[in-house]
Amino acid sequence: MDRPAGEGLEADHAGGSSVLPPPLRPRLALIAVLAALVVVALGVRYAGHSAPGAVDSWIFPPTADSVRAPWRQVALALDFLGEPAGSALVVVAGVVGCLLMRSPRAAVLVVAGAGATVGTTTLLKHLVGRTIHGPGNLSYPSGHTAFATALALMAALFATDRLGLGRTAGTSLVLGAGLVAGAVMGWAEVGLGAHYPTDALGGWCTALAVIPATAWLVDRTADRLGDRSSGRTVDAGRREPL
Repeated sequence: MDRPAGEGLEADHAGGSSVLPPPLRPRLALIAVLAALVVVALGVRYAGHSAPGAVDSWIFPPTADSVRAPWRQVALALDFLGEPAGSALVVVAGVVGCLLMRSPRAAVLVVAGAGATVGTTTLLKHLVGRTIHGPGNLSYPSGHTAFATALALMAALFATDRLGLGRTAGTSLVLGAGLVAGAVMGWAEVGLGAHYPTDALGGWCTALAVIPATAWLVDRTADRLGDRSSGRTVDAGRREPL
């Protein structure tokens, strides 16, 4: 028996992968809210400052370029990935990878998530006005740390969906990946003297707040577009003469 027009499309739409897996949504929403509160609290605390705080000095001398060879080259390579040229290459590679894996929704998330993260950190830098090494070097939050964390979070969300991980395993993977990426890039930025440790923490939390929200918006938009397309196909099938 032939299926009614539009039924196959609706089935495909219903089975489409989400970039924010439903089992993870409640926990990641709570984490995003808490991360946003940390970003705001640190921003208020260090607004207009141009020197390390007590926490910064306790964790690491933030203005000391103390990373030596061969680790300095590693730090510089990581730093390049957060620069405009390096980040563009990474984003393009991510988009191509998602398309090769036949996941256009994930490709959209890579572009939207990276753009939202960079845009948010840029806006916050101008609002907070914290500087390092002179008045022209806005430092809070760390855009490099936020970008690296965002990429790791998006990759982990993609892996969670593809592997069919449950709520606990998926949340652990996402947070673990974000923590590792944020810590590695934060180490590079602080070690090179480009940021204070609390800048790196702010960047990490910025990504934790932005990526789940962006992924939810991508899913919601894609689902709505899919519903409209399904409706048009069904209507066309109904109007088709017998």
